[in-house]
Amino acid sequence: MSEGERRLAAIMYTDIVGFTALTQKDESSTLQALESHRSLLRPLFSSHGGREIKTTGDGFLVEFGSALDATLCAIAVQSAMNDRRLSLGENLAVRIGVHVGDVIHKENDVFGDAVNIASRIEPLAEPGGVCVSEHVYDQVKNKVPFPLISIGVKQLKNVLEPVDVYKVDLPWAQTAPADVAAYPPNRIAILPFRNMSPDPNDEFFAEGITEEIISTVSGIGGLGVISRTSVMRYKGSNKSIEEIGKELKVGSVLEGSLRKAGSRIRVTTQLIKVADDEHLWAQNYDRNLDDVFEVQSDIAKQVADALRVRILTNEAERVERRPTESTTAYTLYLKGRTIWNKRGLEDMKEAIEYFNLAVHEDPGFALGYAGLADCYLLLRTNWAIDRVANLDKTKSMLTKAVELDPELAEAHATRGLAFVSECLLRQAEEEYRRAIELKPSYAFARMWYFQLLDHQQRWDEAREQIEKAGELDPLSPVVTMNLGNRYYYKREYRKALEFYKSSAELDPAYYFAHYGMFWAYGRMKMFDEMRMEGEICVRLVKDTYPHMQAWADYYGALLEDDKEKVRRILPELEAYDKDPGWSPYPIAGG
Repeated sequence: MSEGERRLAAIMYTDIVGFTALTQKDESSTLQALESHRSLLRPLFSSHGGREIKTTGDGFLVEFGSALDATLCAIAVQSAMNDRRLSLGENLAVRIGVHVGDVIHKENDVFGDAVNIASRIEPLAEPGGVCVSEHVYDQVKNKVPFPLISIGVKQLKNVLEPVDVYKVDLPWAQTAPADVAAYPPNRIAILPFRNMSPDPNDEFFAEGITEEIISTVSGIGGLGVISRTSVMRYKGSNKSIEEIGKELKVGSVLEGSLRKAGSRIRVTTQLIKVADDEHLWAQNYDRNLDDVFEVQSDIAKQVADALRVRILTNEAERVERRPTESTTAYTLYLKGRTIWNKRGLEDMKEAIEYFNLAVHEDPGFALGYAGLADCYLLLRTNWAIDRVANLDKTKSMLTKAVELDPELAEAHATRGLAFVSECLLRQAEEEYRRAIELKPSYAFARMWYFQLLDHQQRWDEAREQIEKAGELDPLSPVVTMNLGNRYYYKREYRKALEFYKSSAELDPAYYFAHYGMFWAYGRMKMFDEMRMEGEICVRLVKDTYPHMQAWADYYGALLEDDKEKVRRILPELEAYDKDPGWSPYPIAGG
């Protein structure tokens, strides 16, 4: 064939499943197995009239004169690989794609639609399996020893027209376990990035970068991104990708590492398909610290591209936006956010210091003001400290944040909480809806919106929001507790109790989980269990709320319908009506 001549050919494209991961686990043995794999396959190519064009690292690109020769060769390859696995216990598995179409020969290589489409069909095959295009199917049906089954019309990357794809029904092809294969690839968990920096104090930077990548990717509507609360439980974990995928119910996992040395950073990332441990995308970034935002944006875009998710124009603009030009301000913010995530009283005070330093460094840094608002609101709601003053500070910081960045989802969600504190429910709903529009995977915005809808008895809308929050943050004790509240408010106390128990298992020190169990047991007339949970509640918050014992006794008496005890405790409670941490509402409700 002369150089550049075009002709019709069948192309077979092969690839070893999860080769990068196998190499990382045992490079020497995997490379030996690869050489053995090549020696096994090459005679099969020539015996079926195939011409090896090139190797693609761990795969082959092979040209055939007919679709039938290519398909029979693909079956022979998989048969030989299966025999080898059974006899030697080898763990290599191959996927193969076959297409027939125009190719152009140039410089000992081939180009054209046949090559492109075969390479895009190959990932659709099962480990140990073969997939072919409709053009191949039309030429080989009833001519090969195994049935060909349609797996549907597929929109392949960089291929304009959809392609009808068939799989050869090979008895040894490895199908993924149902509970793993059921989760769509665009449902993704971004695991905590490992800190590879020489300074262990840079741990906060790796954790902060993880959170910011989660935040950036969450702004892409076509992706379902697991929240930070759930993924941080896997920090330092030795669990496999399959185990994590099952627990979080995701189809893809992004993992990586970060090394910071002076003004330089090295970020290593890889996107893995849970069902078969296949690497969908990997990238190393060696950049200046000033380029950290470009790295985060590029990771978000590459993940969407690898998972074939279209990024809308407005989403792309948000993904590419730099929150600040000051790396010093950003570093201070990451420190503050890492401390804020611990949620303790002293943590809030320390986080406020870092956020203040961040906005002092860059007065136009919207995220810094949003961080301050989150701190002041928690001081008000969780510890009842200076409730009026901290609400005013919260609103002031949120106004500043939204003025600087009207599309900051976190600021809108926190603003919704502030409006609820003032019983401005219509405004709160507008803020929650805006936050969810800007960041569809923001679990806490959905949870807070659920609380508003639930109290308005808009049951169906509330259920939709809390169930979505549960999908996005399945290991969050707070979200799980709110899933229990959904049933409690509908007087389905036994179902509520199941979620409260799960919440307490996720965090045994989480007061509200035990508080939920206290009420659920009381409503179910299981008073011994109720009193036990009441004791746990008192023990957990006695330092913060010294009056908790009296309140537990009061609520317990109400649930047991002990009117005499209620009358005896009531004067003590009325003496607390000036306590800023308590409201007279429960007394009136009693």
